[in-house]
Amino acid sequence: MSALSVEGLTAGYGDVTVLTDVSFSVEAPGITAVIGSNGAGKTTLLRALSGLIRPTAGGIALAGQNLSGLAPDGFVTAGIAHVPEGRRLFAGMTVEDNLMMGAFSRRVPAAELKRDLDAVYAIFPRLGERRRQDAVSMSGGEQQMCAIGRGLMAKPKVMLIDELSLGLAPVAVDVLVAALKKVADDGLGLLVVEQDVAVAFELASAVVVLDRGRVTRTGPSAAIAADPAVRAAYLGEA
Repeated sequence: MSALSVEGLTAGYGDVTVLTDVSFSVEAPGITAVIGSNGAGKTTLLRALSGLIRPTAGGIALAGQNLSGLAPDGFVTAGIAHVPEGRRLFAGMTVEDNLMMGAFSRRVPAAELKRDLDAVYAIFPRLGERRRQDAVSMSGGEQQMCAIGRGLMAKPKVMLIDELSLGLAPVAVDVLVAALKKVADDGLGLLVVEQDVAVAFELASAVVVLDRGRVTRTGPSAAIAADPAVRAAYLGEA
């Protein structure tokens, strides 16, 4: 089922257009990866899809609800969680406090929040072990777990993750890939920007190729991975 639909999206900063006529969809459950070279517009795309910048044309719909014109908190309330590049955890706050910040807009009983917190700890046991530790004192992989867990605490329909593996050790990436596959299997839709194309193909069931602000290919990851032009551009194959 298509959870997030993007149609003819054009966006940028001031007079500078970064994205032009971008269209694709994200299925839920499922994982869609966005790949592209530096400067292709990947981060701008996620910023537009979470309401941080306002498109100049096109539409964004989540589960049939038109999100055009909403403020960023409206995107969160509708069901989009954004895990930004660099993780952006709150220094001086514990892991658990950082996780609970993801639920700041939810008006539900404390017992429900506790169940959701325990579910995050079940996905990432390391966070449970470090729940009282200052979040920014953890390793990069553990901080990424915390940032993703914070997003999960918002109970989103679709989660956006910018640069999942950037700067992380391979063993940490393996843990994150396994965890994201599990939460997708449980019903979540994920849109993941990933600079390591091999990781993107391993993680995702569908891939969007972004080049200079335009979508040049979309489709099942196996088909995109087998495309000779994609392999030459992103895997260095002749």
